[in-house]
Amino acid sequence: MSRAEATKARILQAATEEFAAHGIAGARVDRIAAAASANKNLIYVYFCNKDGLFDAVFDAHVGRGLDMVPFTPDDLPDYAGRLFDFYQKHPEVLRLATWHRLERGTDVERDPAVAEPTRNEKLASLEAVQRERSGAPGFAPATLLTLVLAIASAWSPTNAASMPASAVLASSPAECRSAIVEAVRRML
Repeated sequence: MSRAEATKARILQAATEEFAAHGIAGARVDRIAAAASANKNLIYVYFCNKDGLFDAVFDAHVGRGLDMVPFTPDDLPDYAGRLFDFYQKHPEVLRLATWHRLERGTDVERDPAVAEPTRNEKLASLEAVQRERSGAPGFAPATLLTLVLAIASAWSPTNAASMPASAVLASSPAECRSAIVEAVRRML
């Protein structure tokens, strides 16, 4: 890895922590540069501005998350469980997604989790699975996907309705995961 690549990687790591903690508006380029042991001007050279830096961080983490947790429309309970596992290991992903939605609002085209091509692929595959299965079709694909994503992030600190695991029967991550998988299974 070249010196420039190493510096850029340090900046991205420091920016990930800063944006996850403070959002776009609250993040400070000076703190990112200090945490990365980098010249502040390099942030502007590599990323143009703070918004460009946030976009790079967001794309790296949320895009990586989507790649690491493949969508399985024929096994939504397992998908929800794997999402929960990923969120437990990478809490910054949900924090970044929350800041993105709070501060950018309607700019969903930039959000790979809900961008039209990704969303349409997921919805089409859900609809195909529903058609293949016998019985009532259940929830509309968009409703079903929304519910699965919400259930998978039930114990996330970014979920305003979330209670700490110690406040409910599920007191360990394994029990929380089990409850999530079972909830999606019953919903189906």
